[in-house]
Amino acid sequence: MLAIGFYEFGGPGVLRVVDLPEPHAGPGEVRVRVRAAAVNPADTLLRSGVHAEAFAGVAAPYVPGMDIAGVIDEIGPGTETELSPGEPVMAMVIPLGPAAGGYAEYVVLPAGWVVRAPAGTGHAEAATLPMNGLTARMTLDRLALAPGSTLAVVGAAGTLGGYLVQLGRHAGLTVVADAAPADEALVRLSGAADVVARGSDVAGRIRARYPDGVDAVADAALIGPRLLAAVRDGGAYARFRGGGEPGGHDFGGTGGVRVRTIFVLDYAGRTDKLDEIRGLAESGVLTPRVAATLPAAEAATAHRRLAAGGVRGRLVLTF
Repeated sequence: MLAIGFYEFGGPGVLRVVDLPEPHAGPGEVRVRVRAAAVNPADTLLRSGVHAEAFAGVAAPYVPGMDIAGVIDEIGPGTETELSPGEPVMAMVIPLGPAAGGYAEYVVLPAGWVVRAPAGTGHAEAATLPMNGLTARMTLDRLALAPGSTLAVVGAAGTLGGYLVQLGRHAGLTVVADAAPADEALVRLSGAADVVARGSDVAGRIRARYPDGVDAVADAALIGPRLLAAVRDGGAYARFRGGGEPGGHDFGGTGGVRVRTIFVLDYAGRTDKLDEIRGLAESGVLTPRVAATLPAAEAATAHRRLAAGGVRGRLVLTF
């Protein structure tokens, strides 16, 4: 089968078209004929070698990709599933270790990891939902804010930030978001009740609007400890990278703010959560945003465009 992989860690140029053995579904599994795979920052970390230890003893090529959409084309023997061959589906993939990631024509997964794609969405749109949608869902679950609480979303114009704004509004939260002037309309359309200018002093601008501090901050922009100044004593801060990862930060004293590290792989296989994401997309609460689609063979170009910044929505590879 055709896949996009790499033989050595490095920059976007290491990505290439590779030919891999076609996988087949075993007991308890389904095979997805992938039609679209979203390109995420997590893919670039994998390609760069941040998680190289996970591939110890595993033969190259390594295949990135955490978000897929396509159709069911094989159901393993004895597998119990409501899914049928030919049905449009989406799933989050874990590309670590010996299992191939989502940049491939076929991906085999446990049946419980795959859900129907939202009705009315194309493959590219559906591919933007699983990993980022689950990350946003997990963030709100971990923060456990009561309706009426204030949530600041920093990095609100990005895909994860946009989903956080939309889910926050749906949960009855007052969402304050940051945005550049060109993105303010987009962020307000997502459901932000208040918008402050993005930049190095965004915590100060949030605190100026909310003198007692907001109840929680979701740091999708990876700003780090400086954002704690925007949070009230006893409030919470959600981070999306650990201290040892690029863009991550180590925390010393947090001034009474609770730090929540969001590790989306903890929601791998959570059919209930992913099916909730499907329903929210169908009802219009979540809006899939595709920045552009590119043929899978242009994966290196997609990685370069993502690294350059300013992408609004997800770049999606098509197979």
